[in-house]
Amino acid sequence: MSADWLLRRGFDGGRLCFASRTALACCLAVLVAWAMGLEHPQWSGMSVWAAAQPLRGQLLEKAFFRFAGTLVGTGAGVLLVLGAPLHPGILVLGLALWVGLCTWAGNLQRGFIAYGTVLAGYSASMVALLDTAHPDRVLHLGADRLATVLTGVMVATLAGYFLAGQGGVADLRARIGGLLVDLLRHLAGTAPAEGRALLSRIAALEEGLDPHAAGSLRSRREVRASRAVLLAAMPLLLRAEGAAPVSVPLARRLADAAGALDRGDAAAACRILATPEGDDELRRLLQGLAEALRGWDAHPVPPAAPPPVALHRDWIGAREAGLRAGGAMLLFGLIWLATGWSLGPFMLLDLSVMISLFSTFENPAQMMRHVSAGQALGMVAAILCHWLLWPLARTELQQILMLVPLLMLAPLLAGHRRTMLAATDYSMILLLMSQPHLPLQEGLPDLLLKGLAVLAAPLTAWAGYRLVYPVSLQRRQRHLVQMMLRDLAAIAGNPDALARRRVWQARLYHRALRLVRLSERLAGARDRALAQSLAILTLAHAAMRCHALLAAPDTPDPTRRAAGLARRRLARIARDAGRAGPSLDRLAQRLDGAEAQAIRQAARGLRHVAPAA
Repeated sequence: MSADWLLRRGFDGGRLCFASRTALACCLAVLVAWAMGLEHPQWSGMSVWAAAQPLRGQLLEKAFFRFAGTLVGTGAGVLLVLGAPLHPGILVLGLALWVGLCTWAGNLQRGFIAYGTVLAGYSASMVALLDTAHPDRVLHLGADRLATVLTGVMVATLAGYFLAGQGGVADLRARIGGLLVDLLRHLAGTAPAEGRALLSRIAALEEGLDPHAAGSLRSRREVRASRAVLLAAMPLLLRAEGAAPVSVPLARRLADAAGALDRGDAAAACRILATPEGDDELRRLLQGLAEALRGWDAHPVPPAAPPPVALHRDWIGAREAGLRAGGAMLLFGLIWLATGWSLGPFMLLDLSVMISLFSTFENPAQMMRHVSAGQALGMVAAILCHWLLWPLARTELQQILMLVPLLMLAPLLAGHRRTMLAATDYSMILLLMSQPHLPLQEGLPDLLLKGLAVLAAPLTAWAGYRLVYPVSLQRRQRHLVQMMLRDLAAIAGNPDALARRRVWQARLYHRALRLVRLSERLAGARDRALAQSLAILTLAHAAMRCHALLAAPDTPDPTRRAAGLARRRLARIARDAGRAGPSLDRLAQRLDGAEAQAIRQAARGLRHVAPAA
C-alpha cells in the first residue's frame, strides 16, 4: 500500500504508523496488567494512549508527568474518600475544589507540566468516584490505579523509545539564524523587509520552541537560550519600524554581522554587535542581542542564560477555567447527591476530564465536537463487545483478546484527516467501559445507560465552554491585549521601572508574540493584531524613555516636565488612551533625532490601542 494511495484517500502514513504502534502497545499493556493480577487492567491501555508521543524527549517527559500527576491525584482522591463517611458533601465539595484548583494551576503552566497538573485533578476523580459504594476499598483502588498507570507508562515508554524520533534542533537554529540575518539587514537598510512579516516569523519560531524543550535539562537550556535571542531581537525590530536610517558606518557593521550569521559564525557576529556605533539606545539593544547570542552559540548551552526570559501567563483565562471546572463539578455533584443516580459518578468522572484537560486548548468548545464523536464511537464499540463478543468468552484472557480487534480500529481513525481528533477518545471510552470480568454482570440496558452517562459529559462541558466564561480565540486575544495594556500601565506608573526593564519587557514581548500567533488563526484578525502588538511595544519603549529622561540629572526642566506628564498619561492608558497622544507629541518636540522620531511613532500607534482600551 503506497503512501500516495493513502494520501489520496485522506490518510497520513506517519500518523497511521504511530497510531498502530500505540494501539499495539495498548493491547500489550492490558495483557501485562491482567497477567499481574491488577483489578482494572484496561487503565494501563488508557495510560499508553495518554503517554504516547512521536518524539523521544516528549515521550519521556510526558510519561514522567503522567505518573507524577497520577500519584498526586490518587493521594488526593484517597483523602476525599476517607472524609466522605463524615458527610457525603465532603466528597463532592472537596472534589470540586481540587479539580478547580488543578485546572487553574494547569492553565498557568506550559507543555507537559500543565498536563501533569490538570491530570492530578481528574485522577482524584478516578479514585473517588469509581467505587463509591465501597469506601473501605479505597486504598486498594488507589494502589491498583497507580500500578496500572505505571504499567501503561512503562510499556508506552519501552515500546516507543527506540522507534521515536530524536527531534533535533539543527533546523530550528538555522531558522533563527536566518531570521536574525534578515532583521539586521532590515535595520541596516541594505535589504528592506516588512516589519510585520518579521514579527510574524519571530512569533512562529517562539511558538515552536516548547516541543524541543522536552526530555532533558540540556534541551530546556537550549530552548531558553533560543527564546532569549528571539526576545532580544524584538526591540531591534521596533527600533527599525519608523526610525530614521542608521549611519553609513553602522549600516556597514550591521551588514557584516548579518554576513557572519549567514555563514554560521555567530561568535564573529557577537564581536561585531558588542561594539557598535550609533546612539546610546541602539548600542544597548545591539549589545543585548550580542549577549543573548553568546549564550545561544555556546556548546553546551550554559546552565543559565544571562538575558531574562519572563513568559506570558494567562491569569484571566486560568481564573475563569478554574471557576468553570470547580463550579461544574460542584453543580453536577450536588445533583448526583440529591437524586442518587447510580451512574452519576461515571458521568462526573468523564466530566472532570472534559472540563479541566480541554480548558488548556485554544478553542475547547470546538474540540468537544470531535471528543463527542470519538466517545460515541467508543461507546458503540464497547456495547457491541459486551453484547456480541464477551458472552462467548470463557476466560478473562479471551475477553481481552476479543477486545484487541476493536482497539486496532483506532489507528484507522487516527490516520485519517477527518477523524484523527476522535481516535484517542474512541480508545479511552472503549477501554473505560470494558473491564474484563466474569461472570458478566451488565445487561444491554445497563450498558446503554452507562454510555449515555459518558456522552453527557462532553455535551455538558461543551455547554460550559460556550455559556460560562465563553472560551474562543477572539476572547483569548482580547485577554492578551488587556494584559499587555496593564503591563504598559505598570511600566509607566512604577518609578523603579528602569531597574526591572528587562524582565517587564521580556514578558511584554512574549505576550505580543502570543497575540500575533492567535490572530493568525482568526480570519481578518492578523493585521490588526500585528498593529496592536507593535503599537503597545512602541509605547512601552516610550514609557521607558520617559523614565530615563526623568532619571538623568542633565535633562532640561521643560523636557523633564513633558516626560513626567507623558509617563502619567501612559500609566492611565487602559482607562483613557486618547490623552496620551498630545503628551507624547509635546515630549517629541523637546527631543531630536531618533529619540523624537521614536516618540512620534509611539503617539501614532495610539490609534490601534484606543479601540481596545
